[in-house]
Amino acid sequence: MTSFSLADLERIVADRASADPARSWTAKLVAAGMPKAAKKLGEEAIETVIAATSQGRGELVGETADLLYHLMVVLRIAGVPLSEVMDELEGRTAQSGLDEKAGRKAE
Repeated sequence: MTSFSLADLERIVADRASADPARSWTAKLVAAGMPKAAKKLGEEAIETVIAATSQGRGELVGETADLLYHLMVVLRIAGVPLSEVMDELEGRTAQSGLDEKAGRKAE
């Protein structure tokens, strides 16, 4: 079992964001801006769905890693710290998703 966490990944992305874009994929994505990074995130999301539905465990693990990495880059560009996302997730555990949806007002 690894001790590597999403917080570790967030720190690595932050460190590499200001590197030379000619030598760092992270820096290249950050320099290209949100449209490019968000497009890559979307591509990785699709590849993760494909891996989950029609490929093996190894492919799913690899594509999920790509997805999480690109998500961290998008969050970095947007200036959203992982802790804010984690706080949101923690708040959502106060009730079940079904109860939360049932409590919404009809739109």
